[in-house]
Amino acid sequence: MRTIFATLAVLILAVLPVAAPWLQFVLTLAIAKGFAALGVAVLLRAGLISIGHAMFFAASAYGVAFLARAGIHDFGLLLILSVLAGALVGAVAGSFLVRYRAIFFAMLNLAVSMVFYALCAKLYSVTGGTDGMPVPVPAVFGIVFAEPVFKNVLFYLSLGLMVLVGVSVQRYLNSPLGHALSAVHTNEIRLEYLGIPVWAVLLIAYVISAALAGLGGAIAGFAIGRVVPDFAFWTASGHLVLIAVLGGIGGVPGAFIGALFLELLHSAAVTVTDSWNLIVGITLIVVIMFMPQGVYGLFARREVSSL
Repeated sequence: MRTIFATLAVLILAVLPVAAPWLQFVLTLAIAKGFAALGVAVLLRAGLISIGHAMFFAASAYGVAFLARAGIHDFGLLLILSVLAGALVGAVAGSFLVRYRAIFFAMLNLAVSMVFYALCAKLYSVTGGTDGMPVPVPAVFGIVFAEPVFKNVLFYLSLGLMVLVGVSVQRYLNSPLGHALSAVHTNEIRLEYLGIPVWAVLLIAYVISAALAGLGGAIAGFAIGRVVPDFAFWTASGHLVLIAVLGGIGGVPGAFIGALFLELLHSAAVTVTDSWNLIVGITLIVVIMFMPQGVYGLFARREVSSL
């Protein structure tokens, strides 16, 4: 049943830009943020809240811009290398951050990400400062498309990646490593007694989480066409946590559902009133109060009740 619903949802997303072309950019950005929020959700499985994942989002986006400046113009190669850059930053930061728990983990992630933000904003000669760096249109399978055509291609490639990466992450969460990650939240000491290295389990999860955020950042860089330091600001990290909680961490689709819900709500609210923050805020309060398991949790409960 879940497979059928997921297939229908993907097909609907694929058709929406045809019916409403203006939705293409919104949906592409939502999928990009969904990848990053999925990275946050992976850590939430272990009870760890990262208020600094925008750092990896920005690191990969800047990676795309730097690599393009260096003369690499193949979309696939840019995507892979930029995600690896995000994962590398995650491995370096995670090697000491995963030693901490609770508020210390959250605040240290925030502190490190704000150092990264400051470097991006102040090193004008390297990053372009607050003006940012342009991301040129890359070649896809050796073909250089016009920008509007490339944005169409980018959307459908992102949609395909959402399915492939989503399935891969679900398998990871269902693997012994994924179950060990959940066990960290419930009884970390027992895991140590069983001989399972908690530090290694969390570091692997952190690197995967950083790579997911990096994938989202790279796609966002391609979609927007420019990378700015605000990609790494603390409000962007908070936005990713909000998406993960809003969508629900009970399953991989939750991150993408939360991102799509929030982006579509924001787009609709902007067209109605200048006080769109009020509409978004009230809606989020209602969702969090009456759907503690997130939007995905609501669908999951309906599926269970139907059985």
